[in-house]
Amino acid sequence: MLCLILVVVTAVSLFVGRTSSGPSFGFGDAEIAAIVFTELRLPRTLLGLLVGGSLGLTGAALQGLLRNPLAEPGILGTSSGAAFGAVLMFYFGFASKQWLLLPAGAVTGSLLALAALYFLAGRRGELITIVLAGIAINALAAALTSLALNFAPSPYAALEILFWMLGSLADRNLSQAAIALVLMAPGWAIVCSASRGLDALTLGEETALSLGFDPQRTQRLVISGTALSVGAGVATTGVVGFVGLVVPHLLRRWVGYMPSQLMLPSFLAGAALTLLADIAIRLMPAGPELKLGVVTAIIGAPFFLHMISASRRGLLR
Repeated sequence: MLCLILVVVTAVSLFVGRTSSGPSFGFGDAEIAAIVFTELRLPRTLLGLLVGGSLGLTGAALQGLLRNPLAEPGILGTSSGAAFGAVLMFYFGFASKQWLLLPAGAVTGSLLALAALYFLAGRRGELITIVLAGIAINALAAALTSLALNFAPSPYAALEILFWMLGSLADRNLSQAAIALVLMAPGWAIVCSASRGLDALTLGEETALSLGFDPQRTQRLVISGTALSVGAGVATTGVVGFVGLVVPHLLRRWVGYMPSQLMLPSFLAGAALTLLADIAIRLMPAGPELKLGVVTAIIGAPFFLHMISASRRGLLR
């Protein structure tokens, strides 16, 4: 069912566009149809699939690793760390000299943020510890990013960084999508290779050891794979939050509570949800285009508050 939904949403994404006068449908004049398809619609759709799928997959893996349904790359500081690493590449001019340094900085920032989070709260896995550690990492990354914006060499550079951080699939090209895929695919493989270890960790670390799984190895696989996937996404499209939180929670009751059963459905549903949000942006009336990260935050933040409320009442698993 998710595959069918994703095929339909992908087709709609390729068909719906946006101009200065509002939404547009089809590809227009036959002479420019190929340009509209290859330069505008196709890169946007591919990046929506890649970024949304990565967020859904890594969200499910992090929730399994920390044994907590509130874990998510954005909430835990992964996206903020990746954004700060990418902003440093912008700030010092490295990105303009060599674009590959941008994803390298984002992946490094994502890895450092996740490692800090797990050092602070990962082994305990308690809700309040995880949330507080994520808030601290997000706050530090935001403060350092704001510092870079404050000392940006020009107002135009600061504005470019700010708009990039809001997250968007617009104005990207096939080369950027290809580079994102090259970085994300190994990250997906690394995260999926930890699936059986994550299943064992749901029974506790001592039980996982007795079953022949090394919890430390599982932790390293999830952290490195998530850093690679999320860092590549942030470097390409900016920060898109809450997809990794909403998707696994909605699917868990349908596919079961084992992380290995949740990963592939979360990948498919994350890709579909991201494309749906981007399609909704394109269907809005004429005016400045709303950023994708803003839309996902508007949807995800109330959902996160609802989940916290449910966890306090003992209704969340």
